[in-house]
Amino acid sequence: MPDKKILVLNAQQIQQKIDRIAYQVLEDNLDEKDIIIAGILPRGNFVAERLKKVLDDIAPFTSKLITIELDKTSSSLKAKMDVNVAECANKVIILVDDVLSSGKTLAYGLGVFLDVPLKKMSTVVLVDRNHKSFPVATDYAGVALSTVLKEHIDVVLNEAGQEDAVYLR
Repeated sequence: MPDKKILVLNAQQIQQKIDRIAYQVLEDNLDEKDIIIAGILPRGNFVAERLKKVLDDIAPFTSKLITIELDKTSSSLKAKMDVNVAECANKVIILVDDVLSSGKTLAYGLGVFLDVPLKKMSTVVLVDRNHKSFPVATDYAGVALSTVLKEHIDVVLNEAGQEDAVYLR
């Protein structure tokens, strides 16, 4: 029996959610000169790129995109960044991922910045599943879904031959 997929967000709705999040980020950071948008690879970075694009069009501040690669299978923090973490000192960081399930990925993402003094850190997810095992909260979420643990969220972004979408299966 094939997996039954339920469309949660189509391409247009995904863009609308990202646009709304961008305006919220703008409102909360109007006094800033620059911010850093940190996308967690792979799909969190796709969301971060789109968020940056919208902010570049509407915000008076500049935004810099950085990427974080996490070893999600490790029981300790193992991360690689495309910049030196010291470059983030005294900056506003917007940490971006596609889906928040247990919170482990966002917790590891936050951990990357623990040894650096920050002005402020906020979190963005496209989908918040409300199944947190870690004490992580989202500041900006595209959509919050109460799902059962057996269900899975598939986020399709920038994938060859497929239209952007979010599915529940």
